[in-house]
Amino acid sequence: MQMDNYISLFQELLAFDALILPQQKAKYTTVSIPVTLHDRVEKLIAKKTGFKSVSDYVTYVLREVVAMHETKEVPEPFTSQDIVEIKERLTALGYL
Repeated sequence: MQMDNYISLFQELLAFDALILPQQKAKYTTVSIPVTLHDRVEKLIAKKTGFKSVSDYVTYVLREVVAMHETKEVPEPFTSQDIVEIKERLTALGYL
């Protein structure tokens, strides 16, 4: 591709951005978290969790928590069946 074609393509992309992106840009705010928590999350996402940044991870977690509270379906950590199965496994291992 010649330089003129690259320039033309770049100009078209800029024009497209000018038309589309302002409508799609989300508004954001800043939320402060302790530096120690930020560092822990940063280490967590470094382990290939699929998140690109601490902000992406925190946004995901907050959306999940808020959605659970909005639907008032905050799940219990263990169902009664889970407890029975856990006790059976602990018994089989000799812990109970």
